[in-house]
Amino acid sequence: MLSVPRHPDVTVWRAATESDIGAIWELRQAMGEADHPNYRTARESIEADFALPGFEPERDSMIGFDSTGRAVAAGMVIFPSRHQTLVRSLPIGGVHPDFRGRGIGRALFNWQVGRARQQLASSSRDLPGWILAFADERAPQDARLFERGGLRLARHFLSMERTLSDPIESPPAPRRVRIVPYVTSMSDAVHRARDEVFIDHWGSQPMTDQRWRALVGSRRFAGELSFVALAQGCGGGECVVGFVLSSTDPSIWPTQGFSSSRVDQIGVRAAWRGRGIAHSLLATQLRMSQARGFDRVTLTTDGGSEARPLTLHSSAGFRTTGSKKAFVLAL
Repeated sequence: MLSVPRHPDVTVWRAATESDIGAIWELRQAMGEADHPNYRTARESIEADFALPGFEPERDSMIGFDSTGRAVAAGMVIFPSRHQTLVRSLPIGGVHPDFRGRGIGRALFNWQVGRARQQLASSSRDLPGWILAFADERAPQDARLFERGGLRLARHFLSMERTLSDPIESPPAPRRVRIVPYVTSMSDAVHRARDEVFIDHWGSQPMTDQRWRALVGSRRFAGELSFVALAQGCGGGECVVGFVLSSTDPSIWPTQGFSSSRVDQIGVRAAWRGRGIAHSLLATQLRMSQARGFDRVTLTTDGGSEARPLTLHSSAGFRTTGSKKAFVLAL
């Protein structure tokens, strides 16, 4: 059993419960305003984390309160249940900006690393094990904290934007492929395609059904800006060979300074790559976002170990505006 963190400015440390979701969300909003005002954690995302299979709040979470009862720090250690090539433990959370620079984050993160080690040790799978954490470039204190905790910089993920006032080129339509709007009845098929597409991406593993439903069932999910590529020749009928899934979040428009949609997921099955399907999906999303009057489209993409944008996004007119760093402790 891990000992709770200790710090003189934190009166009470304890495991979080579902009744603390509101306090955790308010804490994350304050952290986001300081660290990355262009995106915020949705309350429903925290609710989805608490509902994940295998997540045990009494063992996998910690929240700290000051003498007034204000939540000043909170952390969760997520242990995704689907493992195919990798077992991951994901520490998330942080400290209220008003309480930073006092060592509270170090106390919390040390506890998270200890819990992450326990989670990885509990796995019966003979697979590599990672403690994986992410730091926005605008929050250098997180990067320093992770490195002090033994994690090492492993990857760059680039934030990119595309201004919709610029012309949008229409690439040639891929042969034998239809680009159609996403509808709810496609959910399971697109989920399977997503897991197949991303299994060869760095650090990615299949999504649980709960996590998938949280993605496409979120009030932020923009079905009208999400599209699916269908092709013949899949066991005699059409099948999903590609997809682009989008969201909108008007609550962040005032702080980021423009209205936008966001590309959350885009991918093409390996056997269908090199045919222009991803370009067609992305161009369709851009045109529809433009038609709805948005100023820009945003996305995050894997920049590899040297923060290089993918040709797909650069050729579609996206420019890099920031980055997030992935830190790993391999066990």
